[in-house]
Amino acid sequence: MLEALKKNPAWKGRRGPVVLVIMDGVGCGKYREGDAVADSRMCHLNAIRAESPNTKLKAHGIAVGLPSDEDMGNSEVGHNAMGCGRVFSQGAKLVSKSIETGAMFEGGAWKEVCANVAGRSGAGRPSTLHFIGLFSDGNVHSHLDHLRAMIKQAKKDGVKRVRVHVLFDGRDVGETSALEYLDPFEAFLKEISTGGFDAKIGSGGGRMWITMDRYGADWTMVERGWQTHVLGKARRFSGAREAVETFRREIPGIIDQDLKEFVVAENGKPIGTVEDGDSVVYFNFRGDRALEITAAFEEDKFDKFDRGRRPGVCYAGMMEYDGDLHVPRRYLVSPPSIDRTLGEYLAATGVRSLAISETQKYGHVTYFFNGNRTGKFSEKLEDYVEIKSDVVPFEQRPWMKCAEITDRVIEAVGSGKYDFIRLNYPNGDMVGHTGVYQAVVCSMEGMDIQLGRLAKAVRESGAVMVITADHGNSDDMYEHDRKSGAVLLKEDGTPRAKTSHSLNPVPCIVYDPEYGGEYQNGPKEGSLNEGLGISSVAATCIELLGYVPPEDYDKSVLRIPNHRRAANSGK
Repeated sequence: MLEALKKNPAWKGRRGPVVLVIMDGVGCGKYREGDAVADSRMCHLNAIRAESPNTKLKAHGIAVGLPSDEDMGNSEVGHNAMGCGRVFSQGAKLVSKSIETGAMFEGGAWKEVCANVAGRSGAGRPSTLHFIGLFSDGNVHSHLDHLRAMIKQAKKDGVKRVRVHVLFDGRDVGETSALEYLDPFEAFLKEISTGGFDAKIGSGGGRMWITMDRYGADWTMVERGWQTHVLGKARRFSGAREAVETFRREIPGIIDQDLKEFVVAENGKPIGTVEDGDSVVYFNFRGDRALEITAAFEEDKFDKFDRGRRPGVCYAGMMEYDGDLHVPRRYLVSPPSIDRTLGEYLAATGVRSLAISETQKYGHVTYFFNGNRTGKFSEKLEDYVEIKSDVVPFEQRPWMKCAEITDRVIEAVGSGKYDFIRLNYPNGDMVGHTGVYQAVVCSMEGMDIQLGRLAKAVRESGAVMVITADHGNSDDMYEHDRKSGAVLLKEDGTPRAKTSHSLNPVPCIVYDPEYGGEYQNGPKEGSLNEGLGISSVAATCIELLGYVPPEDYDKSVLRIPNHRRAANSGK
């Protein structure tokens, strides 16, 4: 059990709670064209910023534990950083290092996966090692370099047959970039398929159509994935390229993440069904969109859909997707060991807290914010609230559930029940990923209305509100030339939509209507510490609650004179 945080005797305290508002996917744009945040009428947010100290925080690359500053931040690592107060090496970095050092291939899980199929036959053909995962180099959920390395090693380790089940991206990379990844990968498979080794693509579809659901939002996605990857029940094509080209021709304007499901067939039969005695590796390293397909493979009592048949396979995930439930049972790379999170410290200190979002980001303000931990630190002190998300395309309901979230938060702020409230508005990220500019503007303006309502409640209750984000997205909705910055255009002269996250910093605004003089204040950028990352959010919230952050937490954005601080080891 952690020791309680020490009180800061110089802090005057506030009547109301500290409210952390995470505007998911809302960054500070680099380009004027394509910045849907800047194009939106954010009257309330702009008014709050104008009268409050504010700064920008880094939310990508090294600042959130990713390998380089070329890597986009994402909601998983962003919430890890904000909730943990420090930067931990994250999934992509851990997996790359494990492959580079050979540790992955020396581990027991990899050896089990390969030994299960090496030299073994089943269903009239050699047992097969299947790889399922996101097919891009976006480095948010997966990376194709990891997949290539595993296929090469599988051949060395005696595996004779590999089938890859591709989930096209169009979300963390260009919206119609599938063939840019597919063609060279097919060439790689052809080149490596020598000496009795047979590696091919067996099935596929778009990531937002099959397999990669999260938080139980739409199990039909997972069911379609199961039917496709495992049972081979989907439209048949001679190859993945033919499938992509056909869907694009038949459904004008379709983007990669929405491509329909397909199987590759030869002589009238699917070439990649999963059979008894096979091995399956789900090669995504990020956990949120891995848990449901993992459950379909691993759970004996499974009631989300009719699996038809459940083949007996050796299943492994790239990483442990849930450290508390130990899912999956077998994984290739251990996730970062995150301890002493903000939530754990607050529970040890007796701080009453509420975490709330809608389904799409509920796990982020709970599981990821708590350092990849399921459940509460204290049943007595913590409440978690999930508002059920609509199961419709986000561009059709761009306001999502921000009003309902705000209703509950306003009630909580005025109740006197909580000291700390954290909430996530998913609009900027979930609608941003659709690439539909008008819908993103609508989502921003809908969220802004709720920020105005929330600010009023904060003023009336004497609370403090910290407004920030986990990464950018809606701030960069067009593809730009890297050198000139010019907007890239489609053949019809319209801008090429960008559906991935941005590399932009995110805002950090401290709205403190009953400011007590404990830190430097002023209605302008520069009143707060600058050059920090979003991991500074944890220490900031601790200080605003009137406590002293642990010494090894990344420093707060607040400029507090030394005589108003106290020492706290947090050990």
